[in-house]
Amino acid sequence: MNHSPNDLIMLFNDLFREPFRTILVKGGSEPEYLPADGPSGLARVVFAHGYYASALHEISHWCIAGEHRRTLHDYGYWYCPDGRTPEQQRAFEQVEVRPQAQEWLFSVAAGSRFHISVDNLSGDGACDEQQFRANVLAQAERYLAEGLPPRGQQFFDSLKSFYGTARDFDRAWQQDMQRLVSPNSLSDRVRNTETV
Repeated sequence: MNHSPNDLIMLFNDLFREPFRTILVKGGSEPEYLPADGPSGLARVVFAHGYYASALHEISHWCIAGEHRRTLHDYGYWYCPDGRTPEQQRAFEQVEVRPQAQEWLFSVAAGSRFHISVDNLSGDGACDEQQFRANVLAQAERYLAEGLPPRGQQFFDSLKSFYGTARDFDRAWQQDMQRLVSPNSLSDRVRNTETV
């Protein structure tokens, strides 16, 4: 299946340009969210290097951000680059569970490959990568059972329609879940679903 970021730009902009005055655009080395610079301006969700996976990740953050956060540069979140301390990494992992869970569902809906990321290659890595994986999985399963945030659900449904994956989504989800989460993580997830 061909995965062009231009398709994501088209889908996102068709859904959200008018009602939310927001567009998805290719960027350079760093992703970024730029709020509208006035009542008639457009907010921009900028994804890195034109990468498809980066676009899905940034869309996921935007779909979660509330109305106030969408008025702030990068939604008002702090970001410590790669090389975080254990405390900074713990905070990063807590903030990333929901967007990565939603991104994972977007990826399966698009038929693309998802990778859970602790994003700390030059630091000490994850605080607890297995638990992080289990938390992302538990959140994704909650989204499937209860529904995604409204904009996320719209985009998710649009991806399934565009890529023709709606009928086989459940099977694809089960396969991808097995690919990304080890059996030990699955049993940990059952014991720790209340920690998310």
